[in-house]
Amino acid sequence: MVLKKVILPAILFVFYSGFLSAQSSWPIFRGNQQLSGAISASLPEKPKLLSSFQTGDDIKASPVISGQTIFCGSTDGTMYAVGLDGKLKWKFDSGNAIEAPALLLDGSVVFGSLDGMFFRLDEKTGKQIWKYKTDNQIMGSANWLKVGSQYRLVVGSYDYNLHAVGFAKGDSIWQYESDNYINGAPGIYGKNAVFGGCDGFVHLVNIETGKVFKKIKLETYVASSPVIDGKFAYVGDYEGKFFSIDLEAGKIAWMYDDKEKNLPFIASPALSGNFIVIGNQDKFIYCFDKSTGKVIWKVKTSNRVESSSVIASGKVVTGTMDGMLYIHDLKTGAELWKYELGSPIIGNPAVVSGKIVVGAGDGRIYVFGN
Repeated sequence: MVLKKVILPAILFVFYSGFLSAQSSWPIFRGNQQLSGAISASLPEKPKLLSSFQTGDDIKASPVISGQTIFCGSTDGTMYAVGLDGKLKWKFDSGNAIEAPALLLDGSVVFGSLDGMFFRLDEKTGKQIWKYKTDNQIMGSANWLKVGSQYRLVVGSYDYNLHAVGFAKGDSIWQYESDNYINGAPGIYGKNAVFGGCDGFVHLVNIETGKVFKKIKLETYVASSPVIDGKFAYVGDYEGKFFSIDLEAGKIAWMYDDKEKNLPFIASPALSGNFIVIGNQDKFIYCFDKSTGKVIWKVKTSNRVESSSVIASGKVVTGTMDGMLYIHDLKTGAELWKYELGSPIIGNPAVVSGKIVVGAGDGRIYVFGN
């Protein structure tokens, strides 16, 4: 019975990833419910800047994409719907800064803001459908699971709680209290939401019941989001350690720890095949063997890496805090391309077939491709 539970999410993940590629969509900040940060979409050898759009303040949120439309929040408090051609389609004033990436689900745009409000808008018009209030800021993306015939949203807040919110009405279904701030997004493992937090634990919470399934102690607090692969979760912490966690056993499978460095993993990992890629504040991008934790390669960039890398058909796309956008080869780490935006990149890129979309500290949303 346990074997079936482990295999099913993997099957769904493969199907879902293929569906995303076919639809040219990037509907959640890491591309899918397992937060893999990977897609089979191809990228040009030397991408060119195709368009850009100026918002009213800096962008820390990661963009998401549906068809020809980009959705991205700005710290000016506005959620923007912008065409890949750089033209505004609509905008919505949330009333406070938006740093959390949006989630696109069933024709809606769902996101949180720094005053703890959680919104659902109509994707086509930007009209508000409902809003839900948490008691502190929302920094991470929501995720979702279908329970019965209804979608159920899960989102973390700085009020220490993971909130389960009904997609249809925006009603509170349950709240699970951790011991500190929840900064990242939950990944989906079967019926469970998997997330780390500033309490130094990785929590597995049953989305149907709101009850904890497992609680795994790490070394220190987790500022990012895990990637889920089979029965394993992979995540870094604030002291520069990186973990493989066996979710069924509720224990650490392996840990990477460079004793000479203890700078934070702010970024979330990307996973494709046997490769896990993640940037660190020490300016390096690391590629680990997911089975052993061995470092396959590491490359030094021009500055700190807080933006989460994205893998697209054997290429790794990464932004840095001095505004460099890189593409590296997944297998070797060889640099294939770079472009200087000149303004910090904090949110991760969104990738669809042939295009890279990224926001920066100058308040612009950039589209690269052929």
